[in-house]
Formats: sequence, C-alpha cells, structure tokens
Amino acid sequence: MYQIENSRQVLESGRKLTSRRGLPRVSRNVVFLGLTSLFTDVSSEMVSTVLPIYLVLTLGVTPIAFGIIDGLYQGASVLVRVASGLVSDRWRHPKRVATLGYGLSAVCKLGLLAAQGAFGVLTSFVLLDRIGKGIRTAPRDTMISLSSSAQGLATAFGVHRALDTAGAMLGPLIAFILLAAIPGAFDAVFVVSFCAAVIGLALLVLFVKDPARSSDTARETPNLTGKAVRELLGARRFQAIVAIGGALGLVTISDSFIYLALQRRLDLDVGFFPLLFVATALVYMVLAVPLGQLADRFGRTRVFIAGYAALAIVYLALLLPDMGPLAVVAVIGLLGAYYAMTDGVLAAIASAIVPADVRGTGLSLLATATSVGRLAASVLFGIAWTVGGVQAAVLFFLAALVGVSLIAAWLLGRKVEMTAIG
Repeated sequence: MYQIENSRQVLESGRKLTSRRGLPRVSRNVVFLGLTSLFTDVSSEMVSTVLPIYLVLTLGVTPIAFGIIDGLYQGASVLVRVASGLVSDRWRHPKRVATLGYGLSAVCKLGLLAAQGAFGVLTSFVLLDRIGKGIRTAPRDTMISLSSSAQGLATAFGVHRALDTAGAMLGPLIAFILLAAIPGAFDAVFVVSFCAAVIGLALLVLFVKDPARSSDTARETPNLTGKAVRELLGARRFQAIVAIGGALGLVTISDSFIYLALQRRLDLDVGFFPLLFVATALVYMVLAVPLGQLADRFGRTRVFIAGYAALAIVYLALLLPDMGPLAVVAVIGLLGAYYAMTDGVLAAIASAIVPADVRGTGLSLLATATSVGRLAASVLFGIAWTVGGVQAAVLFFLAALVGVSLIAAWLLGRKVEMTAIG
C-alpha cells in the first residue's frame, strides 16, 4: 500500500511515504523502524519458540530452572523500560538508546550459543536479552510518534505494529523449517537468529534518524528537566491514560489462557495449539494498518473502546454451552482485531497529549502500567481458574472488563486525547 517514489526519497529524512488513496502520511522513520522490528522479532521469536525444547529436552534443565528462565524472559524488560524513556528524553537522542537495546539483544543471541548449557550463563544472557528489549521499546515508540503528524499517529503505529507482527509470525516458521531440515540443529537456529538481529540493527543505524522535537533549539542543555517530569506526572489527563492502561491490562485474560480454555472446551489436538497464536498474529497484522487509519479518521477513542468490546465478545464465546469450529475462527478473528484496535491506538492517544520533551518517559510509564496489569491478570486468572473453574473465572473477568471499559469510555470521552498537556 505504501510506495517509495524513488531511491533518493528513502535517504532524505524530510520526505514522507504516502498511501495511494491520500490517507495519512507515514514517514520513512516509521517504515524503517517497522522493518527493524520485523527482523528483530524474527530473531526473538525464533529463540522463544525453540528455547523450551532446547533447555528442557536437549540440555536437561529442570522444570524449576526453566520456570526461572521463562519468568525472566517474560518480565525482565519491564524493569528498565521507564529508565530507558527517561534517558532518551534526557539525551534528546532516542535513536542512540534504541540502538543500545537492539545491539544488546543481538549479541545475546550468540551468547545463548556459547553458553553450552551452563544455567548461570544461560540465565544471564536471557536476562540481558530482555533488558535490551526493555531499553529499546520506549525510544522506538518515541521516534514513531515524533516522526508522525498529529492526524496520523494511529496509522503510523498501525504500520509499525503490522511489520512487527509479521516478524513475530515468520520467526517460528523459520525455526520450524530449520529444525525440520536439520533435526536438533539448535546452533543453526541461534546463528540465523543472530543474523536477523544484525540486519534489523543495521536498518536502524543506517536509515533511521533522530526526529526533531518542536522545542529543540541551538542550546546544548538537556531537554528533560525535573520540572517537566513533575508536570507530566501531575497532569490529570496523563494520570487518566496510565490508569486506563493499567486497569484494562488487569482485566485482560492472556492469549495462552484463552487458547487453553478453547482447547479444553473443544478437545483440540495439542499439535494445533501453536497455530492459534500464528492465526491471531496474522489477523492482527492484516488489520493493524486499516484500523489505525480508521482511528485517525473517525476517532481513536471509539476504535479503542470497540477493541475491548471485541475482547468482551471473546469472553462471551468462551461461556457458550456449545462451541464448534466457527466459534474458534470467530475468537481468533476478534482477538486479532482487539489487538489491532488497542495496541497502537493507545500509544497514539498518549502521544497526542504528552509533550515531545517527555514523550519517551510518558510512553514508557504507560507501557509499564499496562504490562504490570497484564502480569497481575495472569496470576489472578490462574487463581480464579484453580479455585472456581474456567467458566467462573471467565465470567468474573468479563464483568470486570465491562465495568472498566465503561469507565475508560467516560474518561476518554472527555477528549483527553485531543488536548496536549502543558
């Protein structure tokens, strides 16, 4: 859909990539950041797909040890996300911070190869890899928002998320092909993963530029000040956005639990279980850009709340007495649409109100609140399932989701996304 008119256009930071239909422009920074994420996700998902088999079945790591490594893989990035946003705002060079994060993750892929089963070494490299992810997320989203017009924020995030999700789909497929062609060749998986990460890093270094901020001057003093951070934290509009992100994360059932509930209800063959994730990612990838454009054109709040309405329908489907293949297709479609209507759109809503000088800090705080909420939701849902059964747990989360969504709609309906702080 997006075309580059000539090679010179790619190399000039001021040019834009424009759709054929005159829809919101998408800058070259956004496209190349998307391609960077695509190759990086190919690398990361190749590793995450084979890591359980490699550690438990090949290296003989105990389940307890694997639980520690998996916990680090899932949650370590949260530890440094806010610090990364603060540093990128302080330096006024988010590209440098993002490069550090992408580079650290790339090096760690070779570290996994060199670990040779040593638990302490493996754990260290997994932790460093996830820290790299935490470092790069906030400055990357900052560059996306600062490289986009106020009218095209949701479209820009949609383009990035579509490319990012494409990488998340390709990674497991490449790992599967490699292991099918050369059984047990985990070394080959790690090497190819490293090469993909290096390509992503090269795209960032060569083609992405630090976007200009509206407050930039010839001064060499840092953009970020304590006063600016205090004003951001004290702004009610920003507090509302962070509270909404955290609260909605707290009532969101993880994909894994949703698919486990489907598997038990329908007695699906476990061999098809991974395909549920791939199918959802495919729907997300296809819908991310058009739904981002829809949000920019008709209102980000409307699309965002509609995404949680789609998630509520997914919960309702899990409560139906009779489910068939069509219900599974509907759940996958609605779940993919939910991600397309909420992930990038929430970042766009926040970007529209957070000043450029503290954009990285604001987006990192929002992402952290959402991630912590979802982590807590997984624990709560697991407890609810164990105590009361899956249907009771889903019913509880459905009621909570409806209540929180209504409050979010009321808060966002006050047009907080249209008014900048400060």
